Amino acid sequence: MEQSRARWRVVDIVTAAVLGVACGLIFWVWNTIGYAGFTAMDALTPGLGGLFSGVWFIGGVIGGLVIRKPGAAIFVEVLAASVSAALGSQWGIETLYSGLAQGLGAELVFAAFAYRRFSADVAVLSGMGAGLGAFILELFTSANLAMSLAFNVIYLVCTVISGAVLAGVLGWILVRALAQTGALDRFGPGRERFTQPAE
Repeated sequence: MEQSRARWRVVDIVTAAVLGVACGLIFWVWNTIGYAGFTAMDALTPGLGGLFSGVWFIGGVIGGLVIRKPGAAIFVEVLAASVSAALGSQWGIETLYSGLAQGLGAELVFAAFAYRRFSADVAVLSGMGAGLGAFILELFTSANLAMSLAFNVIYLVCTVISGAVLAGVLGWILVRALAQTGALDRFGPGRERFTQPAE
C-alpha cells in the first residue's frame, strides 16, 4: 500500500473517533439486550449464546469500511469498547481486551486484501475475523479452554456466524446508508455513490 494512501488525515482521525463513540453507545445498549439474549440462548444449548455476539464486533467492520487505512478497524473497535467500559460495562477492563482482539480480527481481513477491497464479502469476512478474535481471547479470559469440545465448536460457529451477519452484513448496510446521506463524501463509501450506475 502506497505511503500516501496509508497516511491518516485529520478528517480520518476525527471521523474514526466519532464512529468509535457512536459504536460505543451501541455496545453500551447491547450490553443489556445482547447479554440477555446470550444468556437465554446458552440456557437452551451451551454455546448458542454466540449468536448474539456480533453487534459487539461492528465497530471494527465500520471503521475499516469507512476510513480504509491501516489501523482503522482496531482504532474504532477499541475506542468503542473504551466508551462502553466507561459508561459501565459489566465486564469492566476486560471490555478493552475484547475490543483489541475483535478489532485485530477485523483488521487482519482488511490487511489481507491490502486495504484495497471494501465490498460486502470483505465486510462479512471482517465480521467473521472479529468473531474469531473474540473466540480466541475468550478461550483464556472466560476459561472456555476448560469447557467441552462440543461447547467450543458450537460457540465458535455461532460467534463467527453472528460476526458475519450482525457485524459484517449490518455494518455494510449501515455504511452504505450513511454514505447516501452525504456524510461520507470525503471517504471511499461516499465517493462510490457517485460512480455507481443508476438503477
